[in-house]
Amino acid sequence: LRTLDLMATYKLNHFLLYTTEDEGWRLEIEGLPELTEVGAQRQHTSGPDAPALHPAYGSGPVAYQQGTHGSGYYTKADFVEILKYAAERHIKVIPELNFPAHALAAIKAMEARYTRLIKAGKEKEANEYRLIDPDDRSVYLSAQGYKNNVVSVARESTYRFYEKVVDEMAKMYQQAGLTMDVIHAGGDEVPEGAWTKSPLAAKLMQENPEIKDPRNLQAYFFGKLAERLRKRNLTIHGWEEVALLKDDKGTYQPNPAFAGKNVVPYIWNNLFDNRDLGYRLANMGYPVILCNVSNFYFDLAYNNDPKEPGLYWAGFVDTRDNWTFAPYNMFSTTLETNMGRPLEEKKDFAGMERLRPEAQKNIIGVEAQLWSETVKGRDMMEYYTLPKLLGFAESAWSKERAWEAMPAGSARKKLRDSQWNVFANTLAAQALPRLSKLNGGYNYRLPLPGARIENGELRANVEYPGLTIRYTTDGTEPSGQSPVYTSPVPVSGTVKLKAFDKAGRSGRTSTVTSSDTKTTSAKL
Repeated sequence: LRTLDLMATYKLNHFLLYTTEDEGWRLEIEGLPELTEVGAQRQHTSGPDAPALHPAYGSGPVAYQQGTHGSGYYTKADFVEILKYAAERHIKVIPELNFPAHALAAIKAMEARYTRLIKAGKEKEANEYRLIDPDDRSVYLSAQGYKNNVVSVARESTYRFYEKVVDEMAKMYQQAGLTMDVIHAGGDEVPEGAWTKSPLAAKLMQENPEIKDPRNLQAYFFGKLAERLRKRNLTIHGWEEVALLKDDKGTYQPNPAFAGKNVVPYIWNNLFDNRDLGYRLANMGYPVILCNVSNFYFDLAYNNDPKEPGLYWAGFVDTRDNWTFAPYNMFSTTLETNMGRPLEEKKDFAGMERLRPEAQKNIIGVEAQLWSETVKGRDMMEYYTLPKLLGFAESAWSKERAWEAMPAGSARKKLRDSQWNVFANTLAAQALPRLSKLNGGYNYRLPLPGARIENGELRANVEYPGLTIRYTTDGTEPSGQSPVYTSPVPVSGTVKLKAFDKAGRSGRTSTVTSSDTKTTSAKL
């Protein structure tokens, strides 16, 4: 609810709420109690077939242990409350049910249900929502290291399960006085090797020779699922893979099959293969949402400080990256590789498809992601989110800024830097102090000062103009009463520095030490 308040404050009007992933099922579903009894808690298990999820990201060996995170779920009443609360703030909640991969929690839960009903002699009921081919001997490894997180696309029970969950979600929308008209079907990261040794999949491919390769069973599944969801008057959102096919070499290529059929792909990948995919799909007629990993992944660390929480598989993302985004000219705002190598627009994106002017209407939105598997509690969630959310909101809602359409070069950089300076000043002077009061205060991040000692003088700066740098030379932590740094000042020994905003909040401490023989620096 605090997140929805933030979104309303900055006019963000869609909330994609993940209800399930490999690591947990998070929504109570009528008639399927195992989804939350098994799929919503983590604990030590006796092996891969145990009816429980194993611990992950420090969630601990005991489910619901005090001080740990990773077990729990939203009740139906919770979900209805979220829907109402969002609607009152003009925010549309889009629920997600990710298939065919990322389905470990659902698979575990439905296997527990199957076992329970088989023991009760109810074989037909046991198979009603089963999600796997028990004779599947396929060997694969998902991006997150799972070997058993892909459902069978050849079982009718898999589709029946999906429909059951969607129908129960729709009832909760009705209870909230709303109509569910969008579902996010996930569809990402099916690991190579899935379904290759499944007898049920082999039989399906015999009956449908046009599939040709197990790799394209994902597209088959999505097509069949889409037919059923359209009968429920649902627009189908999904990750970019839902609009792709794999060629003979296993490389993803755009699939025109779903263009113009109420399918909306979300494009995250602008750093690795298919870096122009968003524009290729938009030019093909798909309505597209841009979620560029180089700009909008809030769970990536702000910078490479080892004390900074967050992942770094796609590089580092800070508030300036969130602010620096041009949806119609994204190559100009993809500035570094995931390893930090500067990218040159003309060289590194040569030959890639640009967005045609008539296809601009197909860029229907941008989205920022907070993947929460590393999040331990509210403070950490808000630290990841703020102030990144403000940079994202500026990218989302600003009219096209003059520098966005300018050709690469020093003139564009100069104008972009000048406008960022205005935004950064406003952030420090107005927005952050406001966040310190809103809803009792949010746990936003303040940057560390950069500092060095040269010839016995302290030199310091900070990322956002308008913040105040305070320092000490006696080993104590800087406070609101410590001296203010305004210009180079003579120092000796150990110097500690913090940045403070107008609300009196401070960030973490930078430490530098002077010596008679060398220059010491602390770099952000």
